[in-house]
Amino acid sequence: MKEAVVDRPKRKVWTYEDYLRLTDDKRYELINGRLEEMPAPSFEHQKFLKRLINLLVNFAEMERGLGEILPVPFDVILSDTVVVQPDIVFISNENLKNIKQGRLFGPPDLAVEIVSPSSYYRDRYEKFNLYEKHGIKEYWIVLPGEKVIEVWCLKDGKYVLHSVAAEKGEVKSCVLKGFKIKVEEVLK
Repeated sequence: MKEAVVDRPKRKVWTYEDYLRLTDDKRYELINGRLEEMPAPSFEHQKFLKRLINLLVNFAEMERGLGEILPVPFDVILSDTVVVQPDIVFISNENLKNIKQGRLFGPPDLAVEIVSPSSYYRDRYEKFNLYEKHGIKEYWIVLPGEKVIEVWCLKDGKYVLHSVAAEKGEVKSCVLKGFKIKVEEVLK
């Protein structure tokens, strides 16, 4: 019996230019050239996002004038094949010059991901590695189901756990000096 020869299409590597040509209203990210559709966040996700945004904006923008805090959706272009939309980014005054055409070209100073069951692997592993590789100085992983917030800071090109709290307790930022929050304020 002869074996059928099947032409297998080559896997497309998406680029930033391809990403810009998308015409639908869905949210996407490019993870190492792979186009990933982003599902709509849940009500709980948005509550946690709102609480954290309010605390960050009050501290970084209103009290200290350190830069801009922006929520999703906001494109962060880390390379030609990596375009992400962290739930929250902080861009220091000195890096605001990297915003062009309404997008950030290069790493924000701080990125926050509020992890949902559908985004766990991407946020915990893929984005962790991408953010580390592309020099995002601080990465917050918020795990609402476990009531945990982890703060990872870049030291010598690698993330080290700077601060963590579960259910109760406080986490603090390394980039936003003096900023600290109680987990129960955000994840209640």
